[in-house]
Amino acid sequence: MNTMTILVRGMHCHSCELLIEEQVKKIRGVLAVHVRVKRGTVTVGYEATVPNQQEIEQAIRQAGYEIGDQKTEPWFSRDMTDYKRLLSAALILYLLYIAAKWTGLLDLSVGAKDATPWLALGLGLVAGVSTCMVLVGGLVLSFSARHAEQHPEATMREKFRPHLFFNAGRVAGYAFLGGILGTVGSAIQITDAFTSAVTVGVGVLMIFLGAKLVGIFPRLEKVTLSLPASIGRRLGISEHQKEYSHKSAFLSGALTFFLPCGFTQAMQLAAVGSGNFTNGALIMGMFALGTAPALIGIGGLTSVVKGLFAKKFYAIAGIAVLLFGLTNVNNGLALNGITLFDQSKTNNKTETVRVENGVQIVRMTQIAYGYKPNAFIIQKGIPVRWVITSENPYSCAASLRVPSLNIAKNLKEGQNIIEFTPKKTGSIPFSCSMGMYRGAFTVIEKGAKAPATTTTDQSAPRGSVSCGGGGGGCGGCGGGGSSAPSVSGTTTVSQSGTQLIASTEQSGQLTPNEFTIESGVPTEWTITPESEPAGCMVAFVNRRLGMFTYDAYPNATVLSFTPPTPGDYIITCPMGMRRAILRVE
Repeated sequence: MNTMTILVRGMHCHSCELLIEEQVKKIRGVLAVHVRVKRGTVTVGYEATVPNQQEIEQAIRQAGYEIGDQKTEPWFSRDMTDYKRLLSAALILYLLYIAAKWTGLLDLSVGAKDATPWLALGLGLVAGVSTCMVLVGGLVLSFSARHAEQHPEATMREKFRPHLFFNAGRVAGYAFLGGILGTVGSAIQITDAFTSAVTVGVGVLMIFLGAKLVGIFPRLEKVTLSLPASIGRRLGISEHQKEYSHKSAFLSGALTFFLPCGFTQAMQLAAVGSGNFTNGALIMGMFALGTAPALIGIGGLTSVVKGLFAKKFYAIAGIAVLLFGLTNVNNGLALNGITLFDQSKTNNKTETVRVENGVQIVRMTQIAYGYKPNAFIIQKGIPVRWVITSENPYSCAASLRVPSLNIAKNLKEGQNIIEFTPKKTGSIPFSCSMGMYRGAFTVIEKGAKAPATTTTDQSAPRGSVSCGGGGGGCGGCGGGGSSAPSVSGTTTVSQSGTQLIASTEQSGQLTPNEFTIESGVPTEWTITPESEPAGCMVAFVNRRLGMFTYDAYPNATVLSFTPPTPGDYIITCPMGMRRAILRVE
């Protein structure tokens, strides 16, 4: 077979190979076409009849490419318009973040005592706009935006259809694999090492794709992660609009079952405990169905953007994907005790642990978005009894990991106890299974003086407001409830057997603000305000107690409840600022 080679400019991915091959093969006399993106060449094979080279070049132009040698692109764009567009995209993305934070979208959570398919659906809806958006949504956004950018000629339907197949595969795959978990139980386990590696790997991939989307790195256009054209043809990918193919989109959706999302892992544990295939399939299938609206929405956006707005949208998507990627790399490394940067900080003092009967007692509360408190000073060589009260077991934070101690515990609602003895000084970091919410023990020598307490918090609730000692946040939180010293109060019992406790309120601070009561016993808490509370400090909130009561100033407020199980119940304002703690025995 004879060949001729033509130099082509403008190819950037293996989809370009498929498109050019399809066009050139239609020309009379052409027996074979081999396109190479990296070399910028189109090699045409023929036998006796020599194809018309002008027809071949015209077919290449009609496909959207130029004839000629490829130019060497610079690493950074020299067009200032690209940087102005990137700056405006960053501003728009920041405003969207502020809006989401202000409306409470970042603080959504779902809690219940028993895992049911309907609870799984609710969790899916929440996960779709939170942790799943960071991991799975980031991948969907990066791939779909990149595909739409590369193929502006594709119709809206052609761009949108792969997302339907992706989510259909996600629901079907989750249901099937959830059924297997329900059947075989805990025999299948995903290790922390695997979770860490996958999280970092996905993060690196997002960073790469995000860098391509922002549009200021021309040379990256030549670097692709697509399948070779020969493999693409074997997978049935014959048209550039179907670069993923329905089969691969469906399979990709199913395989996201193994991505380390905290909500997904919580539902996987629920499926393990469901006891049979049907229940496990329903739990995981309904969870995946709940995530579908958000994932379809974020992918669908890429199918409707056109014209001048398209480039700005891709820049916004690129910045978002870059941030998602950096977050996932940081979270994955945190599982191995390595922290590149802290994602959020609030005023949360390091706790010096007390020793009781030769044991260091550490008390911590796990909420939907982290741990309170999350920094402790303990002594080397003295046993530690770590009492953790879980207020939301269907959160990534409920999947607790301490890599240096080989501790992996899935917290159940109520009181959980972990015991260990620190054998060397230094730091013992802990985190959720995604590395998103973190904390640490600082181990000092036995009998040594504890260092001055700091205000570090590596895993505070996202969207939380720090009121500090001088108020502020939420219209003025009224004096900084989070920084009030602990003052223990007494508990009395009425003739009817009701536990009675009482506090006074001054500038938003409660005195006393710490009580010890018994579980299962009706309790009345009388709060008498001495000054008018400000901002978010007018309310008392604790989900496990069913408490969400606004202060009826200037009259005293009586809160009636029955603590269900032992543990620490932190009372907060609606913005999550700690106001008091009820220790239930």
